[in-house]
Amino acid sequence: MAEENFDIQTLEERYVNYCGRHGIPPNGAIMSGLFKADVKKARYEICNLEIVLDRFKDVDFLPLHNVLMDVDDSEIESVDVRNESSCALNGEYALSLMRAVKQKLRIVDIQNFSFGRVFLRDLSHRGLGCEILNMKSSPFRKLNMMGQFERLHTLNLDYSSSLTSFREDCFSGMPKLRFLSMCGSKVSNLFTTTAALSKLPSLSVLRFQKWLLSDDSESFTYKRDDRSQSHLSLLNLDGNSEVSPIDIEEDMGDNPSTTELLRNLFSLDNLVIDHEMQSASEESDDSELDFSCLRQDNGLLEPLSDVPVWRSGSVHMQYEVNSGMSRSQNEEELAGFANPNSQSDSSSKSIACYPSPICFEKHYRAFMIASLPNLKVLDNSPIRKIDKEWAAIIFSKHFEYLPYKRKSKENIISILRNREIKSSCTSWTDQKNKISCSSGSSQHRYVRSLCAAKMGSSYWPSLQPLSYTDGSLGHESVSLRPRQFEYHPSNPSLMVVGTLDGEVVVVNHESGKLVSYIPSLGEMSSVLGLSWLKKHPHKLIAGSDNGSLRLYDINNIPPIATGTHHWTSPYSVAFDDFEQLTSVHVNSTDELFVASGYSRNVALYDIQCGRRLQSFTDMHQEHINVVKFSNHSPSVFATSSFDRDVKLWDLRQKPIRPCYTASSSKGNVMVCFSPDDHYLLASAVDNEVKQLLAVDGRLHLDFGIPPTGSSQNYTRSYYLNGRDYIVSGSCDQQVVHVCCAQTGRRLRDVSLEGRGSGSLMFVQSLRGDPFREFNMSILAAYTRPSSRSEIIKVGESTRRTQVNLLASSNHSREYTCRQNLPPSNSMGG
Repeated sequence: MAEENFDIQTLEERYVNYCGRHGIPPNGAIMSGLFKADVKKARYEICNLEIVLDRFKDVDFLPLHNVLMDVDDSEIESVDVRNESSCALNGEYALSLMRAVKQKLRIVDIQNFSFGRVFLRDLSHRGLGCEILNMKSSPFRKLNMMGQFERLHTLNLDYSSSLTSFREDCFSGMPKLRFLSMCGSKVSNLFTTTAALSKLPSLSVLRFQKWLLSDDSESFTYKRDDRSQSHLSLLNLDGNSEVSPIDIEEDMGDNPSTTELLRNLFSLDNLVIDHEMQSASEESDDSELDFSCLRQDNGLLEPLSDVPVWRSGSVHMQYEVNSGMSRSQNEEELAGFANPNSQSDSSSKSIACYPSPICFEKHYRAFMIASLPNLKVLDNSPIRKIDKEWAAIIFSKHFEYLPYKRKSKENIISILRNREIKSSCTSWTDQKNKISCSSGSSQHRYVRSLCAAKMGSSYWPSLQPLSYTDGSLGHESVSLRPRQFEYHPSNPSLMVVGTLDGEVVVVNHESGKLVSYIPSLGEMSSVLGLSWLKKHPHKLIAGSDNGSLRLYDINNIPPIATGTHHWTSPYSVAFDDFEQLTSVHVNSTDELFVASGYSRNVALYDIQCGRRLQSFTDMHQEHINVVKFSNHSPSVFATSSFDRDVKLWDLRQKPIRPCYTASSSKGNVMVCFSPDDHYLLASAVDNEVKQLLAVDGRLHLDFGIPPTGSSQNYTRSYYLNGRDYIVSGSCDQQVVHVCCAQTGRRLRDVSLEGRGSGSLMFVQSLRGDPFREFNMSILAAYTRPSSRSEIIKVGESTRRTQVNLLASSNHSREYTCRQNLPPSNSMGG
């Protein structure tokens, strides 16, 4: 027969004895808490003990810890722990008190993060046994809650204005988590977010914003100075007329007290918004936590003002204003949100409060519903059967679950076995399922099958920074500031890098060792144009923004060159300058190369003779940013200009007039041919990426990447895996899009994150690796957190990063890089 729990008076006596044993007086806060719990028990209410950590000091720790360890054997039914303001109690002590209560710990409400980094790291990595964890305005930058939270069913991370992403296994220890709210965070990547959330088997209610439905939008107001205006008497922030997280909780049979506490946790009560921009004065060296987003003010910790307070208006208007999309672009998304079967009431308005950036990603709702099949409520809107059907259609139309249109993940061992026996069909059978794939035994098919099999879990690709060491000086590191780079045409391990300081460096990007180093000639200038020769791959053309053009033979240049003797050697050929150069490119026979820059002209050079043959003038109405020869025809080249035109030219026809002209709606940043010359890939300002038929310039595919609304968002795109995929990135965004070049469907978005708070990385240039499937390199620029300019030309450092979509981020190493000169984002490819 089970032993009965002792009463609260006995627990109180034990606490007094513990205090006497340690030689300190009893703390009035715990005595008051025990008395209130006893009163509740007498009234037949939930016998709950509330611990307010603000009222304790370190000297109170030992007796309080002892009595909390006895709670599980007492009549106390539940314990709630919270802190409201800056606490004098040591963070380790606070966490020990929470863990002293085992099965009866119900709510942990942390409203102040003065406990520090050690407290949060320990909480995240070891876990906690509470049922509800409220960590509003938390300083998490990358969520890594890998500890055991076996009893947790509700997690509130609202207004965490530093939270941008998740570690791969951050939710692996939360098997019972049903409610998760992250309104007002900075989470933006659909792919890594859903991959992390898919580790939550019980998740049913998710919020990244709060959708409200009302007949009068003006009644939805929030007055900072009048706290009463935020109460539920004016509006219900926890749901609409159909269902809410609280309604679901009631349906699941939880007690009224828990329901009320949940309602309070998900309300806006006591939220203070700082309406003035606060710049961070100190940068964190921790990649997971960022305390710069919080500031102390009159005893309150306030979130930064970059968390939006209200975004009101109709559904259509909200997306038009905040996502930069037109009404037609969002039509199918919004139709699914409202009701796919019925017309919405014109008098009803929908209002979104505290949306996270992920909410403005195109097809956000459909993507989340299709990727999380067990979800019941998203952003306070219930998910019906028809919503799931609609989401599945939208997902299949705009996204690829696996590369090359694979519907199911294949078994790698079976793929390899079939390759060995040269089977024409990859099929394998387990105990329950049989998966059969399309026929064909080409090497490309096996490679694609292996890529699809490996890609399934690689939502967190490996990002490896390229470091440079001088082989002739041992392992001494060399400091370089890259501005442009190109893979070697035949050697998979080599790459040429041009720097902001005018240096040209050939590096083994697998080992990081320098192969050849050419210092800057004369005054400092940025290397913007690099092009390898194909038939003589030990030679390359380099062009700088000061107009300098030279041919180098890397076989005759030492890793670290001293002096200037090599500039006049026979292995360096100088050509006539091309003023304000931005781009150079060699033709397929290594006979000619072209150069373009901040002019409407293109110059043609003879490599053998070492001289300029001709200048073609007024080829465009504005300056020509990039010029590219085709990969196979030595006389055909394409130009892209900020006059919004892409033009194809043929030297055999004396390029007085183009073969054809294709126009974009914005200025063209660059153009390139597909490896087989079948297509032209044109990239215009602000994510306007189109694929044209190279033969006549007809539009083949518009990739539909959402714009940001910035006229300085210079976009660059290149091919990946031959012509199968494209990678696209912009200088105003820290994400690279990977899209299928045949369907336009999105495969992945790769987010770039620097180390330390505020170390945002933006895409300045990128290339697909021509030798490795789903590998690419990105030239990323860093900006200061206090910079508010939309023109990303002011940076602290740039770094070339290798991205492997087939390798897990667990194999990537952390890195730092801090340097000073601004990159230029609009020039070159």
